Amino acid sequence: MGHWGAVLISVGLIVSLLGALLSWVLLCAEIMFAAAKDHTMPEFLRKENANHVPANALWLTNAMVQVFLVITLFSASTYLSLIYLATSMILVPYLWSAAYALLLAVRGETYENALKERRKDLFIGAVALIYAVWLLYAGGTKYLLLSALLYAPGAILFAMAKHELGKPIFTPVEKLIFAAVVIGALVAAYGLYAGFLTL
Repeated sequence: MGHWGAVLISVGLIVSLLGALLSWVLLCAEIMFAAAKDHTMPEFLRKENANHVPANALWLTNAMVQVFLVITLFSASTYLSLIYLATSMILVPYLWSAAYALLLAVRGETYENALKERRKDLFIGAVALIYAVWLLYAGGTKYLLLSALLYAPGAILFAMAKHELGKPIFTPVEKLIFAAVVIGALVAAYGLYAGFLTL
């Protein structure tokens, strides 16, 4: 097609990338906004501007994206490491989702005389939990420890939300989880300082 075909493809690629960028930017903000509406994130993340856009959630998430983009400027290998880190971080919610599905099936919550359905969900939940544990193991402890460095500050936002509601900050189970996250974050911070962990 010659030069005009290359220009057409380039324009199409630019439009496609800008659309994907816009959707990812809005998705990140929407996650924080939805969590704030659910009272698991602080009230300030629920604030919308005149156009009904969650402005504070948008500022916070995009500021974090910019920080990580600046970090990637210092090393070519950092970009790949951040992909591994993001992959490891998403495995933790998968683990908790599978564990919660299994817990619901074990307790029989939301099942009204549906024994066959409950048994099926019990099996699926158990398989999903085992698979999620295996994925975390296969991903390695390095990125799991590094992800704790990002999860620990996130717990501060969760604590702020609980404080705003006048509720106890952590339940006994949440205290154990938070302690594990903080210990992981401290080990990761020391590992980065000592050099046995690298990003």
